[in-house]
Amino acid sequence: MSEVLSQSEIDALLTALSSGELDAEEIRKDEVQKKVKTYDFKRAYRFSKDQTRSLTRIHENFARLLTSYFSAQFRTFVQITVASVDQLPYDEFIRSIPKMTILNVFEAVPLEGRLVMEVNPNIAYAMLDRLMGGQGISAEKFRSLTEIETIVMERIFNKALENFAEAWRTIIDLDPELDILETNPQFMQIVSPNETVAVISFQTKIGEATGMINLCLPHVVLEPIMPKLTAHHWFASQKKSRSDKEVFHIQERVKKASVTVKAELGASIISIGEFLSLNIGDVIQLDNMFEDDINVRVGNLVKFKAQPGLSKKRVALQITEVLEEGVEENG
Repeated sequence: MSEVLSQSEIDALLTALSSGELDAEEIRKDEVQKKVKTYDFKRAYRFSKDQTRSLTRIHENFARLLTSYFSAQFRTFVQITVASVDQLPYDEFIRSIPKMTILNVFEAVPLEGRLVMEVNPNIAYAMLDRLMGGQGISAEKFRSLTEIETIVMERIFNKALENFAEAWRTIIDLDPELDILETNPQFMQIVSPNETVAVISFQTKIGEATGMINLCLPHVVLEPIMPKLTAHHWFASQKKSRSDKEVFHIQERVKKASVTVKAELGASIISIGEFLSLNIGDVIQLDNMFEDDINVRVGNLVKFKAQPGLSKKRVALQITEVLEEGVEENG
C-alpha cells in the first residue's frame, strides 16, 4: 500500500520543490524504478486472482462441511476455517510441512493425477485419542501409526473426502478415493518439484488441540477445469445447481409426507341428550341427500368431491371433482 502523507509533509515537499532542493525529474525516475519487480520463473503464478477467489469460496464451504462431520464423529467442539489460499512450487510445500505428519494422498475421478490432504500431527493424534475414548488430547511425542491406528485414520478421511466432493459439486462431480496414507513427506512425490500447486490451509481446533490441515491441489490436475473457476461460471452453476437440488429435495419430502385423508358422508346436529342415548341400530339423519357428492378432506382442506360406493366388495370412492386450491369448510 502506498504511504499517505500528512499535510505538513506535503507542505514541506512543495517547499523543497519550489526552492530547488528536490528535482521533480529525479522523483519520476525513482517511481519508475520502484515499479520494476523481480520475477522468479521457478515460482510461476498459474492461478489468477479470480480463480483463487473461487477456490477460497469452494473450500470455505468444505470447511463448514468438515466442521459438521468432525463434530458428529468426535462429539466435541470443532472449528475449521480457511486461513489462506496460496500458490507455490510443490517442493516448497513439502519443505513447509513437518517431517512427521499425516498425508492423505487421494485421487478425484474424473481429474487425472493425485491430490494431498496434510493433517498436522497435533490434530491427527487428538482425533485418534477422541475416537479411542480419550479427552481428545494430542500426544507430546509423535511416532509412526500402528496398523490399527492407520485403518482408523483411513476411515475418518475416506468419509471426509465425501465432503470434499460435495464442496466441489457446483463446479464438477468428483468421485474422490483415498489412495494411500503416508507419514513421511519425502516419500510422497505426486508432481515434479517445480510444479505450481494451490495450497488451501485450514485453521483447525478439535477440543483443546489446534493445528493446520493443508490441502495441496496441483495445477496440472486442476488444469482441465480451470475455465470453470471463474466468478461468472461459479455463480451461474451454483444458482442452477442449488435450484435443481431444492426442487428435488422438496419433491422427495412431499412424496414421503404423511397426510390424513377422510371422506365425510355428511353432518347432523343433535343434542347432548340424544347423543348419550344413542344405541346400536339408531338412525341419524344427515344434511346430505343420497345422490349428493360428499367432501373428501386432505388434512383440514376439502380437496375432492366424490361419490361413495363399492369396488370389489370394498368400500370405495369415485372422485367426481378436484378442487385445485382446496377449500376450508367447517363440517
